[in-house]
Amino acid sequence: MPETTIEQLTQRLDLDALARDYGKKPAEKDYVYVDGDNMQTPPSTSGSEDSERYSDTLSIESTERWEKQLMQDPKNRLALSALSGTDPKQVLTQRSAQIADTQSYNIKISLEGAPITNQRSSGRCWLFAACNVFRVAIMRRYNLKEFELSQSYLFFWDKLEKANYFLEQIIDTVDEPLDGRLIQELLSKPVQDGGQWDMAANLVEKYGLVPQHLYPDSHNAMNSSTMATLITTKLREDALEIRDLSRSADLKASIGAVKENMMREIHRILTIMLGPPPSPTKEITWEYYDKEDKFGTLTTTPLDFAAELHSKESKTANSGADIHELFSLVNDPRNAYGQLLSVSRLGNVVGLRGIRYINVDMTTMKTACVAMLKANLPIFFGSDVGKFSDSKSGIMDMGLIDYELGFNIRLGLTKAQRLETGESAMTHAMVLTAVHVDAEGKPVRWRVQNSWGENPGTKGWFVMSDGWMDQFVYQAVVDPEFVSQETRDVLKNKPKMLELWDPMGALA
Repeated sequence: MPETTIEQLTQRLDLDALARDYGKKPAEKDYVYVDGDNMQTPPSTSGSEDSERYSDTLSIESTERWEKQLMQDPKNRLALSALSGTDPKQVLTQRSAQIADTQSYNIKISLEGAPITNQRSSGRCWLFAACNVFRVAIMRRYNLKEFELSQSYLFFWDKLEKANYFLEQIIDTVDEPLDGRLIQELLSKPVQDGGQWDMAANLVEKYGLVPQHLYPDSHNAMNSSTMATLITTKLREDALEIRDLSRSADLKASIGAVKENMMREIHRILTIMLGPPPSPTKEITWEYYDKEDKFGTLTTTPLDFAAELHSKESKTANSGADIHELFSLVNDPRNAYGQLLSVSRLGNVVGLRGIRYINVDMTTMKTACVAMLKANLPIFFGSDVGKFSDSKSGIMDMGLIDYELGFNIRLGLTKAQRLETGESAMTHAMVLTAVHVDAEGKPVRWRVQNSWGENPGTKGWFVMSDGWMDQFVYQAVVDPEFVSQETRDVLKNKPKMLELWDPMGALA
């Protein structure tokens, strides 16, 4: 069905006829005019004193009075006709934003990475975004036109490691009440698909990387809900067994064999549903064609393949950057800037790094991002992708959908208030590859590589206005070279620990 705009509906609808349907005079004689913040409405007919008196109940008389006043304004009757029968976002999409948010940029990395990837019906965006950053260095190193790393390879090991991490948290919290917030939060999402940059770094450090065609997606990698449900159910059962065991025996002395059997069962589920992955330490052979259609082959192990990203050749191809040294900047206006943040009991690989964020203002974050793009480097970032965005057009813009026009309401939450009230959090990870700046060097819009296939956006590419970035981007993963020494030194500090349920603990 074609999209319908407010302007088109205004031309089609006879407002006088709508007024007569409600037993009113012609619209032009009974219009409730809106002037700035002041709306003129007819006086209440149900008694002004009673209507203004506080009541803890909802009266039928009040709703009838509200409806009567609402329908006296032909703009509201027009909104009813336009918005009740379709998705309001389609009708309220602003053409001006669609025109402004074009795929043209004056700063763009020379090699963005191809093909556009597709996470399908899974929550693996963070792994796709991380692999899309990693692959650029590999493509430059081997002069490739297209290349894709195996996201499923990391997905397999992440699920297994998260299961182990979860069981360790359960062992460590056996004295906590089962119905307490901490245990309930742990039990709510033992092995969710989502993750964070530091988790991806842990997986690469311990298991390495493999090309996609050596461990391609299975059905359950592309459609992960059944596997996630099964593993979650099993781990919740295991958690109760561990807690019961702690009351009847010395837990540390007796848990070894019990936990090993639990992990063996999770490994069995993963192997059957995803397929046996390559061993991190055994050789694989990668065969490829470069841009000149020359055949190449490389025999290596997944760990050695990943370690090449540390090599002098890879650093040279990647503008001197070592992708293993990248770290996360976040913008959390609830907390002091220049502070190291972490999240209690959030991680995937026991014994490796936890979640670390350096909290900075948006100017610092965007300055680092622009500098990285000028240096020809892609950027992993985390955002709340569903807000003021349209996946069909691939536009993310605060002015894209005018809810105030359609409903005559104001939406005025600040970024901090959205975090405080649960209105927003990091929900999706993607990659920045370009930015358009104005004559003063200030960002206007950003080019975004998504992982939803080629159908959304412009063949899979999205565009993000700078205003949207201010409000809904929370994280950017940067090279230390592109921030000040003062910012880098924050990594040496003891972090402020956020609770597990904090929105900064949301996994993209």
